[in-house]
Amino acid sequence: MCWMSSGRSRCPTVAGCSSSTGIIRMLTNTQLDHFHEHGWVAVEDVFEPDEVNRIAELATDVSFADLYSLDTPTYTIDVGPDRQMAPRKIEMPSTRHAAFRAFVFDPRLIELVQSILGRPPILIRDQLFMKPPRFGSEKPFHQDLAHFHCEPADKIVAAWVALDDAYVGNGCLRYIDGSHRGALLAHSPVPGASYDLQPGAETIDRSRERAAPVRRGGVVLHHSKVLHMTGRNETEVWRRAYSCHWVTDEAVCFDRTFDIMYVPASSEESLS
Repeated sequence: MCWMSSGRSRCPTVAGCSSSTGIIRMLTNTQLDHFHEHGWVAVEDVFEPDEVNRIAELATDVSFADLYSLDTPTYTIDVGPDRQMAPRKIEMPSTRHAAFRAFVFDPRLIELVQSILGRPPILIRDQLFMKPPRFGSEKPFHQDLAHFHCEPADKIVAAWVALDDAYVGNGCLRYIDGSHRGALLAHSPVPGASYDLQPGAETIDRSRERAAPVRRGGVVLHHSKVLHMTGRNETEVWRRAYSCHWVTDEAVCFDRTFDIMYVPASSEESLS
């Protein structure tokens, strides 16, 4: 689905999403200004509570089935102080169930992403973060572009859909405002959690840190270079979220990103 040249992989041109259900809206000028200034923007009430509840329940069922099938803990599992285990994440859920596929390709989400990208979006990765009660682990500050070796950075956007109310106490997103306008920082594996990458603490201006709480059904969109993290969940409730990353046909990658997942919004039905 991509051609390769000189170690690079480029997306071909694709058609956009043409279906429509529910209330579809683009970002307002004020929201776009916020995104470009801060590197992120929160949009409330994109999905109805019953819609996200169904996805959250399905995510819980699928993730616990995965957990019970494991012989030993992996990076998809969180382990509490008493060695109790709970699901941490589901990788590429859109390849696991039709309901996940329909959710991530919902025209309401596609339109928000396209408002920023300016062209039809292409899915390159999706994940379900579970953040279980009491010991849901922290995700340290990082830039998404450290995981996706692609360019241009302005054509890579993440959309993070809250399946539960997300607030400071249970691990909502936190950003370093305006950090997307800086350089891509050198990242290193986190000791004891090599699947996580983080830059040096001295490169992060915590004085510009800002929380992004959002109600279930809301969406937070952010730039590929903005520094962000989520804290530990020590509450008694889940903090589940559906995260997805999008590019346009202008994107070029220097790794296997497009080989792992590459789905234009117009051809999601091709997923099996």
